[in-house]
Parts: sequence; C-alpha cells; structure tokens
Amino acid sequence: MVRLSGTYLTKVFEGPFNDAPTWVKQIQEHVAAKKKTASMVYFFYTTCPKCMKHYGKNYVVGFAQVD
Repeated sequence: MVRLSGTYLTKVFEGPFNDAPTWVKQIQEHVAAKKKTASMVYFFYTTCPKCMKHYGKNYVVGFAQVD
C-alpha cells in the first residue's frame, strides 16, 4: 500500500505500457485544460497480467500531481 499526499487529477487509459508516452501527453493536456500544471505523473495498473488475460482489458490509471 502507498498513500499519496497532495492534489491529483486522474485519467484512465487502456492498452500496453508502450503507449505510456502518449498517455503522458494526454494527461498533461487534461491537466492544462483544468488550468493546472503537473509536477509529477504516475501510472498504476488496475489488474495483474493474469487478470488482464482473463478480462481482455489492461486498464491503467494515470495520476498527475498538480500545483
């Protein structure tokens, strides 16, 4: 378990990790649309690889720490 402190905006993505550079751009655009700036971006997979194969989806949550 990890506890994040601060203020974050989140966005959900779906796909393989090699799409991460695209996700970073998308989450930064999402943050900019809210008139904020992102100081750090984190990603979290919602399922393990076995579950991803079972469900057929690979959801990833992007967390942007905003100032």
